[in-house]
Amino acid sequence: MEERAAVGMGWGERAAALLPRVREALAGDASGHDFAHMLRVRHLALRIAAAEGAAAEAVELIALLHDVESRSGRADHGGRGAEIAGAWLAEGGAPQGLIEEVRAAIADLSWSGGRTPATPAGRVVQDADRLDAIGAVGIARAFAYGGAHGRSPGLPAPGLDAGAPGDTVAHFHDKLLLLAGALHTRTARDLAAGRHGFLLAFLRRAEAEAEGRA
Repeated sequence: MEERAAVGMGWGERAAALLPRVREALAGDASGHDFAHMLRVRHLALRIAAAEGAAAEAVELIALLHDVESRSGRADHGGRGAEIAGAWLAEGGAPQGLIEEVRAAIADLSWSGGRTPATPAGRVVQDADRLDAIGAVGIARAFAYGGAHGRSPGLPAPGLDAGAPGDTVAHFHDKLLLLAGALHTRTARDLAAGRHGFLLAFLRRAEAEAEGRA
C-alpha cells in the first residue's frame, strides 16, 4: 500500500524500485528515524530543491537512503549507510557519478559529523533533515529518540534543574535550537523560522506548567 501510494505521488523510477528495501531497513524504528521521517525529509527536500534549483533525482535518492543504517546505533552509521546506499544503487544500474554523489552526501549528512555535503543536492537534503528535527514534529522525535536510548526527558519540575547533561531537554539546547542557524538555503531558513519559534514556545510553556503559572 505505502509503496503504491508513493509511486503515485511521483517517485522517480530508481527511488520507487528501492522503496521496499528502505521500508524494511527502517521497520520497527522507535527513535524517530522511521519510514515516516524519510517521507517527510523527501517531501521537504524536493520542495526546497524546486525553489533552489538542485537536481531532483539526486535529492530524492539522498533523502530516500539517508537513514538506512540508523537503527544500528553505530557512531559511523552515516559512513556505513553510504556504503549500503551505493551498493543498492549499483545493483540497480545507476550511473557511477550519481552513486558517488549520493554516497558522499549521506556520509556527510549528520549533525554529529560536523560536515557539509559538497553538492547542492546534498545540502538541500541536509537542510530538510534538520528541518524535521525542529518544530512540533521535531519535539515529538526528540522525546522518541530519548526514550529509545534510555534518556530522561529532563522536563522541569519544582526543585529540579531542567535539562541536565544527557537529558532530552538538554538536547534542545545542545542541538535543536542551533539548527535554524545552520541551514544552507533561503527556502529552508524561511521554513525554519516558525519551527524554531515553536521550540522556544514549548520550553516556555513547560516551565510555566511546572511552576503552576499555566
